[in-house]
Amino acid sequence: MEYLVTMTTQVPPGTSGQTVDDIRIREAARSRELAEQGHLLRLWRPPHLAGEWKSVGLFAGADGSELEEVLASMPLRVWRTDQVTPLSPHPNDPGNGQGMKQTAAEFLTTFTVAIPQGTPAQTVADANAREAVRARELAGQGHLLRLWTLPGQGRALGLWRAKDAATMRAIAKSLPLDPWMTTDITPLTTHPNDPAIATD
Repeated sequence: MEYLVTMTTQVPPGTSGQTVDDIRIREAARSRELAEQGHLLRLWRPPHLAGEWKSVGLFAGADGSELEEVLASMPLRVWRTDQVTPLSPHPNDPGNGQGMKQTAAEFLTTFTVAIPQGTPAQTVADANAREAVRARELAGQGHLLRLWTLPGQGRALGLWRAKDAATMRAIAKSLPLDPWMTTDITPLTTHPNDPAIATD
């Protein structure tokens, strides 16, 4: 099973620079081990507040208990709080994140679909079919890397690649379900411990 984990680290005031550097070195080493074991799949830096370290990771584990063991084994956990979101398979997921090592900006999108009451079932079915076709097109173009179903009604998480934020917004607008969707886009920047970089 896959999980999205938002990790927020706050170093206690007065902590020496040497202590911080030591934990960061051990964190990088542990991240490599977890990637080799198949637990840490991707790691990014999202926007964050000044004085705050924030990372977003894509992890894999047999269940929530195993994931907790994985997260607890990371040295930065002593200063970190983790927000875990379980991810389920989505029918339009390209599956293997092809082209992840190519250079381009990456984005996470959260889609929430709310179909207007009274919409004919055939209209919904047609829109879903067109959405699946468009997802395959975008995957083939290297834009859509992964797609998951989130907890809650009509919610999905996407991992995308685009030239810039404007292009990403245009891609989201091109989705057939866009008229019924609320879309939140989170820009991602490179994290030095990202397995995709480590295996380049």
